[in-house]
Amino acid sequence: MTNATIESLKKRRTQYALGRTSSLSADQIEALVKEAIRLAPSSFNSQSSRAVILFGAASDQFWALTTEALRAVVPAENFAPTEAKLKSFAAGLGTVLFYEDQSVVADLQAKFALYADNFPVWSEQSAGMAQLAVWTALADAGLGASLQHYNPLADAAAAKAFGVPESWKLRAQMPFGSNEAPFGDKAFMDDAARFKTFHAATA
Repeated sequence: MTNATIESLKKRRTQYALGRTSSLSADQIEALVKEAIRLAPSSFNSQSSRAVILFGAASDQFWALTTEALRAVVPAENFAPTEAKLKSFAAGLGTVLFYEDQSVVADLQAKFALYADNFPVWSEQSAGMAQLAVWTALADAGLGASLQHYNPLADAAAAKAFGVPESWKLRAQMPFGSNEAPFGDKAFMDDAARFKTFHAATA
C-alpha cells in the first residue's frame, strides 16, 4: 500500500551539500514554510512556534554571526572544520530559525496551573513537529535541508540583527537549498527493538 505521507517522509533527509538553485521563488518558499508551521499541531492549539525566514544575504549574516560566536569558544587550532561546516550551511538558499514564544507558555501555565509543569515540555514537542513539517514540505518541494542547534550561542546576535522579540526562544536552525549531492543509504534498527503491538488486553 502506497501512502503519500510516508512517501513524503522518505524524502526528508539530512543534506549538508546545499546550493542556490530552485524552481521555487523566495516568496513560494516563504509561503511553504509558513503554511507548514500553521498546520503543525500544538498543545491547547497554543500556536507557540515562531519562525524567522532568512534568504540570501540575511542567511549569510546569520551564519557569519554564528561563526564569530563559535570562534570565541572553539580553539583556533580546531576551528577549520567548524568554519567549513558553517560555510556549507551558508551556501544554501536560506535558513529558517525556529523559535518558541515563552510568553505563550507562561500564559498557559497561569491559566491552567494543574498542567504548569507540562507546558514547557509540550512547547518543545510543538517545536519538533513544526520543524518536521517544514523539513518534509521542503523535501517534497525538491529542496534539501538539515536541522542545526547553535543556540544559545547565536541567540543574542540573531535577536539583535533580526529584531526578534525577547520572549522568543531559539530552538533550532534549518539551512536549506538545492541538493548538491546524493543521499547515502539510511540504516534502520530492528523493529523488534523499537515497537510493541498488542491486539488484546494483557494479564
